[in-house]
Parts: sequence; C-alpha cells; structure tokens
Amino acid sequence: MNGAESLVRTLVAGGVDVCFTNPGTSEMHFVAALDRVEGMRCVLGLFEGVVTGAADGYFRIKETPASTLLHLGPGLANGLANLHNAKKANSGIVNIVGQHATYHIAYNAPLTSDIEGLARPMSAWVRTSPDAKSVAADGAAAIAAAKSTPPQIATLILPADTAWNEADGIAQVPAESQRPNYSAQAVEAAAKILREGGAQNLLLLTGSALTEHGLALAQQIAGKTGCKVMGQTYNPKMARGRGRFLIDRIPYVIEQALPILKDFKNIVLVEANDPVAFFAYPNKPSLLKPTGCEVHRMTAGGENSVGALEALAGALGAKPQDVKPQKLVELAKPTGALTFASIAQAIACAIPENAIVVDESITTGRGFFPPTAAAAPHDWLQNMGGSIGFSPPVATGAAVAAPDRKVICMVGDGSSMYTIQALWTQARENLNVVTIVFANRIYQILRGEFDGVGAGEPGKRAQDMLKIDRPTIDFVSLAKGMGVPGRAVTTADEFNKALAEAIAEPGPRLIEVQM
Repeated sequence: MNGAESLVRTLVAGGVDVCFTNPGTSEMHFVAALDRVEGMRCVLGLFEGVVTGAADGYFRIKETPASTLLHLGPGLANGLANLHNAKKANSGIVNIVGQHATYHIAYNAPLTSDIEGLARPMSAWVRTSPDAKSVAADGAAAIAAAKSTPPQIATLILPADTAWNEADGIAQVPAESQRPNYSAQAVEAAAKILREGGAQNLLLLTGSALTEHGLALAQQIAGKTGCKVMGQTYNPKMARGRGRFLIDRIPYVIEQALPILKDFKNIVLVEANDPVAFFAYPNKPSLLKPTGCEVHRMTAGGENSVGALEALAGALGAKPQDVKPQKLVELAKPTGALTFASIAQAIACAIPENAIVVDESITTGRGFFPPTAAAAPHDWLQNMGGSIGFSPPVATGAAVAAPDRKVICMVGDGSSMYTIQALWTQARENLNVVTIVFANRIYQILRGEFDGVGAGEPGKRAQDMLKIDRPTIDFVSLAKGMGVPGRAVTTADEFNKALAEAIAEPGPRLIEVQM
C-alpha cells in the first residue's frame, strides 16, 4: 500500500466518501488508488472553482464534508474564490492538493509555488504530509478538522513521493467534537431583553437557527414578546415555504436597510453577525444598526442555537399557541411580459416539494422572497462570501448530496460565466439541477454599485465594462454543447411551461430567461 492508497482508505473510513476532483500529474497516484479502494465516489469538474463550490454545496445539504483533489498551487488558486464562499458559510471541506516530490521542489520547476501560503487564508487547518508513513494520520486529522464544530476547511498537501512511497496502513479519525452548548447566562440575558421593549427588539438569526425547528421556536418567541425576527442578508441555508415561519432578511441596499432597523433598541444575535454594509459607500454608514442600539450575542457560529432557542422559549413561557397567523402572497401563474414580479411568481408556483433553491440571482432576485414564502416547503441557499460564480457549482454539490431532491439554480448571466463548466459535470453525473439564467446582458449589480459609490455618470468606456451584450451569449447553445438540454423564454407563459417541463424531467436542464 502506498501513501496515496492509505490516504484514500483513511478518507473513506472517516466518512469522506465523495471526491470532487480536477487532478494533474502530481495526483496520479491518488487517482490510481481510487480504482483500488471501494467506496469513494469521484466527480470530475472541468475547473477548480466548480470542484470547490461543489464541495461547499455538498456540505450544506449533507452536513458532512466531501474532499477535493486539486493540482498544485495554481489548481488550488483557481478554487480559492469558492473556498472563500465556503469558509464564510462554515462548510467543512477536506482539500487534497498535490505537490512536487519533496526532492524536486528545490529546483523551482514551473509549477512550484508556496501552496501552504495560498491555502492558509481560506483554510483553518493546513499541513504538508512529509512522508508516506505520516499521510494516513495527517488525513485523519484533516477529516477531524473538517468535522469540527464549527466545521472548517482543511487542506492537506500531498507531495508526489509521499503518495508513491510505501505506507503502513490507515488511521482512525478522532471522535467528532460535539456541538458546543449555548451559554445559560446568554439565554437569561436575552430573555430579560425580550421581556421588555416588544417591537423595539430584533432577534437576528442565521446558521442552525434557520432550520424548520429553529424558526418555529423563533415564531413562538415573537408571538409571545412582540419582538421582530429577521435573518441576515445572506445565509448558508434557510428552511422556507408553506407551513414555515416567514421572516425577512436585512436588505442589501443600505437605503432600504436603515429605515427597517432604525427603531430597534436591542438586537439579539443568534449565530448572526452585527449588521454591516456589504461595501463602504461615501457618506453612508458601515454599521446598519441605529445609534444607541445595543447588540447582545446569545449564540456564536457552531453553537447549539436550536437548544438555546428552546431554552429561551421556555424562559419566556412562549408556546405554539402564541404564534400569530401569517399572511402569504397568493400564488397564481403569471401571464404576459417577463418582469421581476412575474418571474418571482412563476418560480414560486413551480418550486416542488422538498426542493433545494440555490440563489445567485443578485439583481433580478431581490424581490423573490415574499412570493416564494408561499411555495412548497424547500431549502434556500445563498452566497455567503460574495464571490460570484457560486451557484452552478453549489447546485452541483447539493444534487450529489441529495439525488432524490430537485435543485433549482438561479443565476445572472454574468455570474454564470465564471463557472459555466458546472453544466458539464451535471450532465456527466445526470444530476437533477434546473439552472435558470437571467440574461439581462449587463452586470446590473455593478451598474447600481457605480451609482452607489458616487463614481458619477458612466461614460462609454465605463459602460463597456458593465455590459455583456457584444457579442450576446447564447446560453442554450452553451448548455447543449455540454450535454444539457435548454430553452430560452421571453414571456411569463413560456417561462411557466419551461419550468414545469424542466422540473418534471430527470437530469439537468437550463432555462435562459431573456429580459
């Protein structure tokens, strides 16, 4: 058994049985070991950003880490943007990065780089395995880091000679750490705050608090105390749809967020961060809470937020009978022109039971939340790190994690081109992903940001940097070239029909919404 095989066997024994991969020369012994070890599913991506994003999506749904296999420093660097997004989402991932043989590094060959230096900003755990006898134990430690609470990104660097030299065997992964419990004192302090002030108090949620059970507890607390409950602007996963507590998120746009938050005297954080603006803008605040508003942390990321909410509800005497009725948007399939409103209504009507919605719709999707709250129960995944090209890979990983669930990927035309190769992987693996591309032929988000930062009126050169209409991208042809059936729609009626057909059929589909 060589070092590569001992690592693969350790991964499988440790419950890491999916590998999203884009290998090169230095990883060939690991690739060869995959044929000698049963139990590892290998999913090929044509770009490393697809590989790392898929691992993020897999964790968000499965709640256990997958591995990636990346080629040296440049391969890791190609995947860093979606590792950034995964880090912000607290997704556990085990990256395996090939390295030159230890004796070859000194010669400064073309692909030589500081892999550990590249890995550290996005990885909480980084190690270069120095020899074949160490690699199994190092692999087990990487798995333990990825499964820790909160989960971490672990990067294990595997030199070629470590991979091909003889190894002793496999290593056992240490027992998983338990989710840290909440602080009883923090719950008591939150209860004291919420007993007073009513609507002047905000309960701000993210993470495990946004599960169906967590939201139900928050709904009881809101009914008992009159406090407002909201989610962060972006969240790793949120339970939504009929029968679940409908909450708003803090708006992305500062001018919309400030009036919503202006009257709060206290904000109780449940895994959430203090509300801040996404960017700095001239003459606009970075902190979105009003002056004098006190912020109190009840739980931090990875802590047992559902348990804390249970304890908080108990301390407040909040019960299911305290829940106030919710008014949902009435759903009806739209007709006529494609507008932001008709697109949102069509999607809300089409979401099937237990679907997974991956949202990178950015500009088009800002109004999607109210109507989709009345859709069939589903999970809603968002981009936590802001690096675009997030949704097609994350949808791919989510579909690998949950093959029996339909995945709906919503993405802008500009964002999709960062990781369009994900369509090929979806076709190869026959994944149940419906990709909806909103084709407005412009980086519309940047056009708004141009105004927001006070850069003036864009001239011709500036406009050329924002538009993607010369030439026009044919997404249906792109999808066909990668094995995914697609169609373009220009009316709400066509969109309804295309959604119904795409959701009914197994395997990947693409819909280009021409706006």
